[in-house]
Amino acid sequence: MTCDDSSSFCALVKNVTLAASAFIGQQMDLLYLGWVWSLVFPALLVVVVLPCVILLLLYFSAFLLYVFQRRRSLLHVLHESLEHRDPWAGGRYLISLIWDAHGYIWHGYEVRGLENLPDRGRCLIIYYHGAIPIDIYYLVAHSIIVKGRLIHCVGDRFLEKVPGWKVILEAFDITAGTISSCIKTLSEDHILSISPGGAMLKWPSELMPPSCQPFTENIREAFRVVAWPQRLWVTLYEKLRFPCAPIYGGFPVKLRTHLGEPIYPKPGESPEELAERIQESLAALIRENQKLPGRILRALMARVYEAPKQN
Repeated sequence: MTCDDSSSFCALVKNVTLAASAFIGQQMDLLYLGWVWSLVFPALLVVVVLPCVILLLLYFSAFLLYVFQRRRSLLHVLHESLEHRDPWAGGRYLISLIWDAHGYIWHGYEVRGLENLPDRGRCLIIYYHGAIPIDIYYLVAHSIIVKGRLIHCVGDRFLEKVPGWKVILEAFDITAGTISSCIKTLSEDHILSISPGGAMLKWPSELMPPSCQPFTENIREAFRVVAWPQRLWVTLYEKLRFPCAPIYGGFPVKLRTHLGEPIYPKPGESPEELAERIQESLAALIRENQKLPGRILRALMARVYEAPKQN
């Protein structure tokens, strides 16, 4: 064997040895990680996973019992819907039970001032909503269960483009809210809810109904929008007519909806003056029931402790 052959053989042995050492080292690392996982997994299972499963089962049990508690009302509504051939009445009531149970369990949701919502006749609800109008979902469900009245909602046109949502819009009579459709809803003595805007300024004064202003405490803390870069989200919405800004949250904060006293049009009052009174009433409702600036931690603590309000 020549010197060159000897050096080549030594290099080969060295490379093989290094490769074998690296392979054995990797296997030892994997075995070590497996050993550590075998020690950690039982503790993780006992401390985290099983308690979470039990907690979910408890919440699911509470949800089922909440619905079961109202089974008589559900069966009554189903029977009436079959007699009057209303295909959506029973489904609306069942969905309302689900949403009402979710709001009660997850947010401790409650409504104060529900007596301000009329039992019959037309009414306009002008609401203040957060990143997601989840409080309006809860209010609609609560109104169906307690008062037996459907709140007809005006929604954004993009809702019609979401796959699978058409049946929900049809069942709960959620429309894009043209002037003619709003007038038709009010002329049939229904309750109509809209977010603040100028559409009602074009309505005939003889159709101007009494208005109620709901505001929900901590609604801005339940869900929040990633505002940066705001100009990008606004541009995308203007081009696509679809909200693209990311939303995060779902925090189990305390949600409490306050319904203000109804505001009636005064004789000779212009629509602009009525709109200003409604805006002032909603602003006063916010000042009275919401601590500013909003804090998620404070809203979470409100589930167990309600601080006395200061005059």
